Amino acid sequence: MSAAPESAPVVREGTSAARESTFAGLRGQLHEAAAAFAGGPDALEGILLGMVDDVDRAVREPLEIFPVCHHSPASALAMARRLREKRPKVVYLELCEDMAPLLTELRNCRLPVAVQAFASEMDGFPPEWAPLSVVAPITEASAEYQAIAYALDTPDVELVLVDRSSDHVFQWDSRGRSAPEAAGDGPDGDRPDGNGTAADATAADEDATETALHGEAVGVEIGDLRPRFAELEEHLLRHGKVRHWSEWWHQYVELPLGDGDHDTYRQVMFLIGSLFRRLAPGDPSRVRVDEDRERYMWTRMREHLAATGTDPEDCLYVCGAFHAASRVEEFGVAGSGAYEISPRSATVWQHGLIPSSHAAIEAQFGLAAGSVSIAATEWAKSLRRTRVRPYRLAGQDGARKSRAKQTAVPAAGPEQPAATDRLSGFLGRTPALDPLDEAELLGWCVDIVSAARRAGYLASTADAIAVFETSILLAGMRDRARPTPYDFQDAAVTCIEKDAVPGRRDVRRLVEIMMGGDRVGRVGYDSLPPLARDVHDRLEPLGLKLQQRGVRRALLDMASRPELRDCSDVLWMLRRLLPRGAARTVMGERALGERSIQESWDLALGTHQRALIELGYEGVSIEQVLEQRLRRAAHAPRATAATVLEAVEDAALYLGGGRRLADELGTRALAVLASERSVDGAPEVLRRVRRLLAHYRTSEPVLPPWIESFVKAGYAHYCTLLPTAFTDEDATTGQVAAMLGFLFGMEGLALSLGCDRAQLELAVAQSHPGDPSKTALLWAAQVQLGTLSREELRARCAELLANPLVVPAYPRYLSGFVHALEPVPGLADVVVEAVSNAFGRLPDAVLLPWLPTLIGTLRAGAADLAPLLVREAGRIFPARLAALDAWVPPWRAPAPVPVRRAARAAGQAADVRRGAALAPAHPAAFDALADLLGCTEGWAPAGAVGPAGAVGPAGAALLTAHPATCDAVAGLLGCTEGWAPAGPPAAPAGAALTARHPGSATALEALLAGG
Repeated sequence: MSAAPESAPVVREGTSAARESTFAGLRGQLHEAAAAFAGGPDALEGILLGMVDDVDRAVREPLEIFPVCHHSPASALAMARRLREKRPKVVYLELCEDMAPLLTELRNCRLPVAVQAFASEMDGFPPEWAPLSVVAPITEASAEYQAIAYALDTPDVELVLVDRSSDHVFQWDSRGRSAPEAAGDGPDGDRPDGNGTAADATAADEDATETALHGEAVGVEIGDLRPRFAELEEHLLRHGKVRHWSEWWHQYVELPLGDGDHDTYRQVMFLIGSLFRRLAPGDPSRVRVDEDRERYMWTRMREHLAATGTDPEDCLYVCGAFHAASRVEEFGVAGSGAYEISPRSATVWQHGLIPSSHAAIEAQFGLAAGSVSIAATEWAKSLRRTRVRPYRLAGQDGARKSRAKQTAVPAAGPEQPAATDRLSGFLGRTPALDPLDEAELLGWCVDIVSAARRAGYLASTADAIAVFETSILLAGMRDRARPTPYDFQDAAVTCIEKDAVPGRRDVRRLVEIMMGGDRVGRVGYDSLPPLARDVHDRLEPLGLKLQQRGVRRALLDMASRPELRDCSDVLWMLRRLLPRGAARTVMGERALGERSIQESWDLALGTHQRALIELGYEGVSIEQVLEQRLRRAAHAPRATAATVLEAVEDAALYLGGGRRLADELGTRALAVLASERSVDGAPEVLRRVRRLLAHYRTSEPVLPPWIESFVKAGYAHYCTLLPTAFTDEDATTGQVAAMLGFLFGMEGLALSLGCDRAQLELAVAQSHPGDPSKTALLWAAQVQLGTLSREELRARCAELLANPLVVPAYPRYLSGFVHALEPVPGLADVVVEAVSNAFGRLPDAVLLPWLPTLIGTLRAGAADLAPLLVREAGRIFPARLAALDAWVPPWRAPAPVPVRRAARAAGQAADVRRGAALAPAHPAAFDALADLLGCTEGWAPAGAVGPAGAVGPAGAALLTAHPATCDAVAGLLGCTEGWAPAGPPAAPAGAALTARHPGSATALEALLAGG
């Protein structure tokens, strides 16, 4: 066994004799022990005597060093005692120096909470590290909280944080390893290094929210005391007969030091810190970080002493025991080293308080489950036993009002006598065995049985007796007269837990809850950032206590209470920004052009308080944060046209007060679309452009310029990519169909904006796909363009079925036809015909093998288009089974024979046909039609002579002057009778419509009469 690499110890003149006189006896004992154990002086003697040197050096430092262990009740108790005895004027605390302004806000919170430094926009760090987060959890049973409460509530006392800044935490991590390694690299609860970084830990499902309160932040704590030498920790756990390090520390350090005096406590903690430091592995990066932190802190303390002129005797330095036994040259107020602190990066850090919990602290810092809760219970018991009055911040949630007012710090008393050797007596003393407290143990047994019954276990009084006896038995086997909470936990698991856990919690978790539970902190309203306070103020009309943990049901009836519309807007934005579960909608929907009049929400803002607080680091209002995030998503390096259009849609949906942001993001979408060289996002682009067009057409008088430019550019862009996409193996049929859907669906708008349809025709003509599904898609596009008739398409489908070599690939052709319903929905009847012909013509031996392929292909690639196909089939096929035998498919029915219209009944003139009454009966319709066609001639005067010399009704001049209009109306109404013979010369001019298209006139007359 050899010591880790270390810096040369600094020895000041005039102290050798003093050191020999203080620890001479201990030195002699360790020298003899080393010689007897190792057979002679070697590295072991150097380690043991070096530990004594470390203790002696720390004890004799003029600036009193107070070593602590994080979340240790013994450290907190010793700190409270020492502060009341010494009453220091300056307290130096090992905590990130940039967190100092946040400490005054602790009085508005309920502990445990964590001080956080957060940075979402970085300058000088790798982008993949974002966001940067550093947390320092604080509990009531911790020595640092006692120091903070004393310094903040006592007049004339200054609290100075001396540890490296949050920026330096990541600066130093980047020198030797990556961010994921810095966030934690120890297996299964192993603490990676002394700077406080730790791995995340898993937890039960019901505790997932509590353990995730710190997120993926890097943890910084005071008093990291855990051996880095794996063999040493294994040796201590095995010979201590304990399961994990937290239990060893509780049994062999916490309990013996709980009632010890100040000098004994300091020397023992110095010794433990020196032991773990000298037996630490020689990882250069870890050793360098530890030593740099110590140089940093001593440099800051010397700077403060020089600037203020404070006497070191009036100061107290609170740090972890691991760093108290330091051997760097800068150690002490008279250190000889000159350490230069590097400047901070240009990263802008935000600071705030976030809620914490016992489970979150255990998960982040690799502690055993329940250890922090047990420490809180031990802290309360120690206060009752020793009657020590702890420090608590005035106004702290749950704090009692002090009867006596705090006074100024008194002048320093006479110099304290030199410290004496307390280590020899402590190390040579037989461990005191605490007597069995039967009342306490009985209370634990009764409580755990009651909790087990509530959790679904079949526990009884016999189980309570068994747990009692087993706890005593386990304590005796582990050389303890008094069972610890860990012995009781093992006994409860042995006696109560059966083969299966009936509820959500096992017995081990029930014991942790009974011993204090997972206490969750809360940040008070006054300590919240402006954004969080604004959210609570705007949701106040709901009348719910949203700061409390748990789910609250909110019912919003905007019809009777219009003022709740603002609350609805806030909730929808929170749903967009916060994690899932913070604001969950039960009833109600928000889409473009749609607003609910009633909504129901499940709100858990108190449970997700950390996420709400971190929103406050990004802006002063949720609208500003949402706008920043939308801009960030639109300008991301990997942003696509689809993602930018999604940002545009969200801007119109949640920030609908103006079109400024939507227009800006729309312009960005246009630029991104022009730079894309693939069609991966075509389906999403098509869906979102359709929604945005429908929204703006119904809510705006004119379309925004950006969307017109987007349609125009998209038309040319997809025309250019279409031939390549048809032959590209990476482009799916759905993506090509989406491109055609954009081209055909936006064609009218694109052509009105100046696009040329010949570009689309050329793109389709240049497309030569080899895939069957894309080939069918191309045929559908040709039908839409008019270059391929429906009869020719039916003939090609018949040829495919007639070719035995192509029949196995016929399902892929059908898949292409189904995808074609996106750009050409009018082909639904042809697709139904193609499927029906396959089922009707192919024998079962051919049909059944590729039927699963057809179903799988349609389900995988065209599931959203299948309902359209089913509806068309339902329209074509008979509704009753009895009519199926006599049913003839429409594609096999004979073509209809044109039928001439008969003359009107008797009483009418023989030359006046039925449709002649349309013009005089509905003059307003013809006026509108004339305006639409740009005709300004007006109605002919009554009795005017028609083109054949006949006198017709008013308005007939429009029909005779524009015969092409009659043809267009006939085509629109689907009339195929053709031209009727010219009427007699005496026929009125208005009868031209009836004479030329009698079926069209009849249909139009019926349409107008029905309207």
